[in-house]
Amino acid sequence: MRVVIQRVLSGGVRVEDQVVAQMGPGLVILLGIGPQDSDEQVRFLVEKIINLRIFEDEAGKMNLSLRDVGGQAIVVSQFTLYADASKGRRPSFTGAAAPHFARPVVEHFADLLREQGVHTQTGQFGAHMLVEIANDGPVTLCLEAE
Repeated sequence: MRVVIQRVLSGGVRVEDQVVAQMGPGLVILLGIGPQDSDEQVRFLVEKIINLRIFEDEAGKMNLSLRDVGGQAIVVSQFTLYADASKGRRPSFTGAAAPHFARPVVEHFADLLREQGVHTQTGQFGAHMLVEIANDGPVTLCLEAE
């Protein structure tokens, strides 16, 4: 499982000119699922993400977590996080999980964020999405659970 998280002032997702998700301050989470990913990995990353101290406190230091600031989240499935561009010029995505496996994992990930009290929306699985990110900082982190 691969995750790119971006601290944002706002974020949104559009599909065919329709807004499917929109949020204020929090995290846009780009989530790539591998074929062997497990519930244990999902739980690990959800806990890690909501407790990472990447939001600034009153002194301007990154001491606060998503949970501390009451931030929101948008989870966007992104199989391209499993791109292998080591050969040739066209990336291969064979390392990504098949949609029938990945979709429920992405949904479970978003559900666990909600269970932890994070107001969470999602993109539209399998759709061509326009992801709007007003990156704050910028703060962008890449996480992986293997």
